[in-house]
Amino acid sequence: MEGKRKTRHPVQSINRNKLTSELLPQKQTNKCPSLQERGIKNSAAQNLAKNFKKTSDVKRADAILRKRINDGDLQAIFLLGQLYFEEGCFETAFEEFNKIKDTDFQALYQLGVMYYDGLGTKENPALGVEYMNRIINSEDPRAQHLKFVAYYNLGRASFEGFGIQQSNAEAERLWLLAADDGNPKASVKAQTILGLFYSRPESQDLQKAFFWHSEACGNGSLESQGVLGLMYLTGQGIRKDTQSAWNCLKEASSRGNVYAQGHLVAYFYSRKLYYNTVDLAQRVVEYDNIPRIAKETDCLPVYIAKGIAMAAFYYARCLQLGLGIQQNQTEAMKYYCRAINMDRDIATDLHFQVIMARI
Repeated sequence: MEGKRKTRHPVQSINRNKLTSELLPQKQTNKCPSLQERGIKNSAAQNLAKNFKKTSDVKRADAILRKRINDGDLQAIFLLGQLYFEEGCFETAFEEFNKIKDTDFQALYQLGVMYYDGLGTKENPALGVEYMNRIINSEDPRAQHLKFVAYYNLGRASFEGFGIQQSNAEAERLWLLAADDGNPKASVKAQTILGLFYSRPESQDLQKAFFWHSEACGNGSLESQGVLGLMYLTGQGIRKDTQSAWNCLKEASSRGNVYAQGHLVAYFYSRKLYYNTVDLAQRVVEYDNIPRIAKETDCLPVYIAKGIAMAAFYYARCLQLGLGIQQNQTEAMKYYCRAINMDRDIATDLHFQVIMARI
């Protein structure tokens, strides 16, 4: 006799996930594409936009900034550090930020992230927490735009119990401050994390989860858009709405959300649209650089892996049965194994559904 299975929630526990730091917030309203490609995101950088439009080489960018530094432009020190931070040259970035940490809150913020994550320096989470606290406790107007993201990172530290005592309640409090009731100028990442937090069995409140994912999605969160699609599809936290589910999953998938792509593959399969299933799954199963995808989409790596696992399983199923593609048992076994390697829980659950003749 089959034992009773627990209800599966749209988003699983985030306890196993190491969260990522919130990026330095963008202050300017006018976008400078060439600067954004370099990851330089503060208002003073607009003055250098014309120079950077003509500069595709990091060494030339370095020369421009060092000339500005020699001319007395202290803001250029931060920009130089940020240039190397975005290029992954963390040791050089650390040196530049450290020069101005007592006078530049943005440099202080980046150093806090680097100490917490061990980027360019020895990992020191307690010092990372200290720097974030200095920002949220400062009354200096220059620190104001950093407070939401600092609250997010302190919440992350509390949730992980790294550099500070572990406390889910304190993490929730700090993330609520960071999210600021859905304020689009606040930490959108905190809004998404609250959606994930309230989907956990330990702190479940699916109506709150839906609210926060809706707020984050409206503020541009790709991760929350994919989760909303699943919540609409399953009717958890909100009335089931197949059309809204389709819209969310399709849009999130087109924007690069791999978790949404995996569920869209399942959606196609459930409606016997096997050619669509195979077409999308063939692309998703070839993803092989999860860290790069996570950086580009700002989605958690664990959910990227889940999306790939789902696509691999349904692709294997189509290969096994010859649905939308020529039957090939050897290839089917290859992709069943890939699904297991990406996420054993996903693969096991889908295998159970096959046994129960649900898929």
